[in-house]
Amino acid sequence: MAQRVAQPAWHNAPVPSFGELDARLLIVGLAPGLKGANRTGRPFTGDYAGLLLYGTLIKFGFARGEYGQRANDGLTLIDCRITNAVRCVPPANKPETSEIRTCGRFLAAEIAAMPRLAAILALGQIAHQAVLAANNHKRTQFRFGHGAIHELSRGLILADSYHCSRYNTNTGQLTPAMFEAVFSELKRYLGLS
Repeated sequence: MAQRVAQPAWHNAPVPSFGELDARLLIVGLAPGLKGANRTGRPFTGDYAGLLLYGTLIKFGFARGEYGQRANDGLTLIDCRITNAVRCVPPANKPETSEIRTCGRFLAAEIAAMPRLAAILALGQIAHQAVLAANNHKRTQFRFGHGAIHELSRGLILADSYHCSRYNTNTGQLTPAMFEAVFSELKRYLGLS
């Protein structure tokens, strides 16, 4: 509520997914960034994480156009959709367990509504766990690990990457080459190499 008062021109609401429902790849992030998606109304738009994510999507043919850090930049996704495990910006930028659980039903419904879905990319451990919960899998069945590929039920795969946040890239936890390696594997899995 305070953010709506402080920044009334911002989106300040649940951030809708970006991309078509008939995509074969779903990317699941953590939550909208306060000055990114919460401001612009599009996932990973307006903050540092979007620079790496959308640049990589363009490079690997999952997007076309130019990323302009605003929702009306004309960027389009190709056979790809982006959402978050948590739909609203969390307090102190740290989603609470109850928020993740509450938003889980939206993620489960989104996955169920994607008829051609073949692969999900989880950006970070919380997104990984949310995807498992949305698919009725136990966390202990599939451990998170950067570059890991898990075979879920119904032929669906779950790929893991460290989140493309500035924190992870500035500390060297995630490099552009590491991120691109995950997309190379996804393209190979989807028969696009």
